[in-house]
Amino acid sequence: MEAHKVRTADDLRTLIQERNLKQIKVGLYDIDGVMAGKYMSHDKFLSALDGGFGFCDVVFGWDVGDKLYDNTKLTGWQRGYADAQVRIIPESCRELPLEDNMILVQGEVVGRLEGLCPRGLLRRVVERAGSMGFEPMAGIEYEFLVADESNSALLDRSYQDIKPLGHGAFGYSVLRNSVNTEFYQGLMQLCEAMNMPLEGFHEETGPGQLEAALGVDKALQAADNAALFKTFAKVLAQKQGRTCSFMAKWHQDYSGQGGHIHISLKNRAGDNAFYDPSQPGNISRTMRHFIGGMQALMPQIACMAAPTINSFRRLVPGYWAPTSALWGIDNRTVSLRAIPGSNKSQRVEYRLPGADSNPYLALASALAAGLYGIEHEIEPDAPITGNGYLLDAPPERRLPRSLWEAAQQLKHSAVARDWLGDDFVEHFAATREWEEREFQRHVTDWELNRYFEII
Repeated sequence: MEAHKVRTADDLRTLIQERNLKQIKVGLYDIDGVMAGKYMSHDKFLSALDGGFGFCDVVFGWDVGDKLYDNTKLTGWQRGYADAQVRIIPESCRELPLEDNMILVQGEVVGRLEGLCPRGLLRRVVERAGSMGFEPMAGIEYEFLVADESNSALLDRSYQDIKPLGHGAFGYSVLRNSVNTEFYQGLMQLCEAMNMPLEGFHEETGPGQLEAALGVDKALQAADNAALFKTFAKVLAQKQGRTCSFMAKWHQDYSGQGGHIHISLKNRAGDNAFYDPSQPGNISRTMRHFIGGMQALMPQIACMAAPTINSFRRLVPGYWAPTSALWGIDNRTVSLRAIPGSNKSQRVEYRLPGADSNPYLALASALAAGLYGIEHEIEPDAPITGNGYLLDAPPERRLPRSLWEAAQQLKHSAVARDWLGDDFVEHFAATREWEEREFQRHVTDWELNRYFEII
């Protein structure tokens, strides 16, 4: 049996038996979209397949540098870092072609910390969409840097003087993708083998910057594919002596790196609920209200699309990233790009998320906002037809300018608490406040160069 055909626990048992696997790799995604996991023995895994397994809840209690939070309530010293319970998801089974004959199976946290699990959060939003008569569909695209040197070499230089895979601004270059075939072909083959197909893959307009568009799928599977793409693109690069970075802004002179999300909704008949050929831009009433909800709530959910200090270096005018909650029809200078198409292709592109965002959280928050707009029939502003960067947006459309401000908006959002849960909102906001506090403790190169002698 092939991994992508697994649908049930019995299917998974059959695959393990056919391959005579002695170990299975299991993993789950934390609040920052980083996969935590381990190898599990054959017997332990089969037991966990029935009853789940325990995983130390510290994975939700520390930051990306494994430094423990001091401001969270559901995990911490006061809770003793007990085990979180994890259920195995058989249908998430993937081949790991870079580890001969090995498979990867994802898990979801249940029980006490279920509200913090990014995948579980998206699943619940999708289920709520289903109760409204919609099936969310999504496709996620990433811009990311490939450095033509190892991470250890970069670390030794504190990530200074990075050597990209290619030089200059050469967007859509066939020369670059024909020369650097080892990485291009390697990643395309990896994605195919892991059942996370790419619709497009090309050079972006910056040295070493590439863009990969993952195929459209049901929302939960689309987020799975996106999260796994980020993880295993890095694995492939490092096995080649290279490094991938999904930082939102790796250099002040170059455009940032987006993680744009294309979204549509199917109705109960299986048709695209966003498509109405009788309306301008084929934009249905449902799509209009979805955009209205996203526009109204975007400032409140911004930290789920821009979750790091570095995220806000990307959100500056003129660098292909939005600065306010505006929308337009096929307009890339605004946050929400309504894309006219057919019953199959009509969709909205959410351009706020950076490549550093957790795809489960970015997509869950976008769907929650849009579905809220449908529920409450929220009308959007008039679409922007010119350069959205040049407009002075009204106060209610301005996005937060720092991670701290974004965390406060999330924390005080009644809609976010309704759709995402109090536990998640409190915890995620606290982790973003922690990140801002950690940053404020450090002295940057810019400060030293600017103030050391002269002030």
